[in-house]
Amino acid sequence: MPTKRFLTPLALAAMLVMMPDAPADAQQPQRGGTLSSIISPEPPTLMIGISQTTPTAIVAGKIYESLLRYSTDLKPMPGLAKSWEVSEDGRTYTFRLHENVKWHDGQPFTAEDVVFTATKYLIEVHPRSRPIMQRAESVTAPDRNTVVFRLKEPFAPFIMAWEPSTAPIVPKHIYDGTNYRNNPANQTPIGTGPFKLQEWVRGSHIHLVRNDEYWQPGKPYLDAIYYRVLPDAGARVVAMETGQTHLSAFADIETFEVPRLKAMPHLELTTKGYEYLAQMVWLDFNLRNPPMNDRRFRQAVYYAMDRDFIRDRIWFGLGKIATGPIHSSIPHYDANVPKYPLDLKKSEQLLDEMGLKRGTDGVRVRVTLDALPYGDIYKRLAEYTKQALARVGIEVTIRTSDVAGWGDRVRNWDYEMTHQVLSQLGHPALGVSRLYITSNIRKGVLFSNVNGYTNPRIDELFSKAAVAVEPAQIQAMYSEIQRILVEDVPVAWLLELEFPTFINKQFRNVVTSGIGVRDNFADVHMVRQ
Repeated sequence: MPTKRFLTPLALAAMLVMMPDAPADAQQPQRGGTLSSIISPEPPTLMIGISQTTPTAIVAGKIYESLLRYSTDLKPMPGLAKSWEVSEDGRTYTFRLHENVKWHDGQPFTAEDVVFTATKYLIEVHPRSRPIMQRAESVTAPDRNTVVFRLKEPFAPFIMAWEPSTAPIVPKHIYDGTNYRNNPANQTPIGTGPFKLQEWVRGSHIHLVRNDEYWQPGKPYLDAIYYRVLPDAGARVVAMETGQTHLSAFADIETFEVPRLKAMPHLELTTKGYEYLAQMVWLDFNLRNPPMNDRRFRQAVYYAMDRDFIRDRIWFGLGKIATGPIHSSIPHYDANVPKYPLDLKKSEQLLDEMGLKRGTDGVRVRVTLDALPYGDIYKRLAEYTKQALARVGIEVTIRTSDVAGWGDRVRNWDYEMTHQVLSQLGHPALGVSRLYITSNIRKGVLFSNVNGYTNPRIDELFSKAAVAVEPAQIQAMYSEIQRILVEDVPVAWLLELEFPTFINKQFRNVVTSGIGVRDNFADVHMVRQ
């Protein structure tokens, strides 16, 4: 076997690795019990390869699995792969799969399923996974329990691309040679996970039951999971208060309700389990339109925003002030960047320099803000933004629409300003670069470089950092990226979001990884009171 070496801080996985499962309670868990969880909004499908929305990922993460999982400090852990190794040149990834794994229909899971998923299925249907899998020069299965990826060039973040919403492994015998998007199995999902779909009553609930043929002996412990569709925020709070539901996550509970629920003796609060997503909220500018195309205007807006107020009064402390484009929980973060504290005088000075003088009505310029349609908290953020910018003479008109309407405007560049929330997916090359590189300015595509920012140096740095292998060199490039972007302010980064997950204390091991409630719940068990 060739000598191995670490490629980056992430490449603790580069050596042949065998990681233990998350620690269980000191007392041996017992089988039995049903977990009732909130799901809101209702997922459009449970085929996670086609839809990577959060509701789909939460439910489908119990049905489909990938090669790896990730700890809260973003170390790779075994999934369908029990061990893995990376070659000296950083181009060959070898995954050793668990034996005796079965699909929910009883057919054996083999390396051929992984080859099919990576070379055909994901490349056709998965917009986020496609560019990652296309980095492979070849994908082979030397035996039924081994998969070898040979990359065209080194790409250290490849080891971070194997959680279920990024690379769900699907059954070749079900999908090969079919229309992937219209395959009937999309309605009756067949995975390798610890739970199977029993029933889906639209508008009411999704019922999952234990997979008795699961490959981890004795697991899962739960008999069933019910996902209750509760679109009303008040009803969700009552359900958690009364014990009708045992689990809430993401934005299920309004931030102002968190202190009250936190005080309830039957509930436990955690903000862990979101490290892989590393979600951030920011104010997005369409740089094609004046005055947004002038960096001084964007800097002026940034100086006018009181991010402490946003964190403390809108998110009720559930967040951390963002310093730039990279979330502080993922690799290569650097806080040594220009700062934008609340400074109204500096904001007005920049606007004056641009020639945007106040009129007799006190207004310098008028802009439209498309409110992010993801709940009341973003309505409040839009109202705050309007009030904050009015203090420096920027009059904001808030435009509202449903999710589809907002998405159409943003993807087709028909906006001036909006708020965005996106995930960083464990590494800047996976979840950050897509937002700022020129090649990703693609009209009609959401969650890409919709605002039209272009900087040849940024393009060069992101490209080189993705394939570099020396840790110091990689960090130097990502540090320069952060300094340039924070000076340019293509967007105004506001908060690194924290989400409250409330768990009924009858249940243990609910959040044990960096993907939290999106994980497979094989270790979740109920404590008899």
